[in-house]
Amino acid sequence: MLAQRGKKVYVGLSGGVDSSVSAALLKKAGYDVTGVFIKVWQPEFFECTWRQDRLDAMRVCAKLDIPFLTLNLEKEYKKEVVDYMIGEYKAGRTPNPDVMCNKYIKFGGFFDFAMNHGADFVATGHYARVKNARGKTELLAGEDKNKDQTYFLWTLTQEQLAKTLFPIGDIDKPKVRRLAEKFGLSTAVKKDSQGLCFIGKIDMTDFLKNYIKEKKGNVLDEEGEIIGEHDGAFYLTIGQRHGFRIMKRSPDDAPYYIVGKNIANNTITVSQDQKKIAAQESKIVKLKNVSWIAGEPDLSKTYSARLRYRAPLAACAIKKAGNAFELHFKNPQKAITPGQSAVVYDREVCLGGGIIL
Repeated sequence: MLAQRGKKVYVGLSGGVDSSVSAALLKKAGYDVTGVFIKVWQPEFFECTWRQDRLDAMRVCAKLDIPFLTLNLEKEYKKEVVDYMIGEYKAGRTPNPDVMCNKYIKFGGFFDFAMNHGADFVATGHYARVKNARGKTELLAGEDKNKDQTYFLWTLTQEQLAKTLFPIGDIDKPKVRRLAEKFGLSTAVKKDSQGLCFIGKIDMTDFLKNYIKEKKGNVLDEEGEIIGEHDGAFYLTIGQRHGFRIMKRSPDDAPYYIVGKNIANNTITVSQDQKKIAAQESKIVKLKNVSWIAGEPDLSKTYSARLRYRAPLAACAIKKAGNAFELHFKNPQKAITPGQSAVVYDREVCLGGGIIL
């Protein structure tokens, strides 16, 4: 970062410790830093935390003696993140709203705002790294593998990455906390936010029930017999073992897992049979809306991919099927969930990804 002393950078400040330390490190390195709090839409029925988060971000800017701005992206967040998420659940898919938040909010509205106001770079508190290699800008996993967030950043473009800084990407979380204390930041002991991007920890089913009316449906076994009920197939995900009720069971029964959904009939199929559950596994995962960060990868190579955040990386090849892409895994993958992101890696380099069909 020292090679860019004096450059103007807008830092997305969430009011949390990660973005706070990012701003402090940039200021120390000699950048001209401006802190920006992004105000997003929040539901009326949910206890809002944005006022406290904004106050925490303001305190950080005051401590660092840097300008503070508030950017209102409520409309964009409601349309591109919340409405998208609700629509996907209604269609029976399980979306990843944090991916859309990064695409349309942090590296959409915020990025454009910063560039339009003379910034040379934007910065965020993501655990990720950027590297220039072979004439391209690459996205690399964060050094702290327990916190790596590249899974949510696969939609980034070359233009965005070339003007993005991830100051804590080569630092682990405990050191970030120590640095916050060293800089005297009030967020040093603030707990990490959990759940939906910007909104916080919410029960997704409770959230969705405000937008998708409950609709009682049947739980079926593998033979099609009714063995229970649920409140709506759209709330549930393949591989899930909760969120439905079995009529008759004993404490010694093995758990039931969802192995199928029929949105049109509002039914789910469950199984206790590990072989039946394994039968839902597949070596082939089809993708849509694919985005490659530094150009289409070499299809003759073997890569690795993860189908859920924190899922272990699994070896795969990338195949083209017409204009679409497929991931062909060496071993069968469990609970492949339409709507989730599949993200591809070449060792520590995040190549891009797509949405599972």
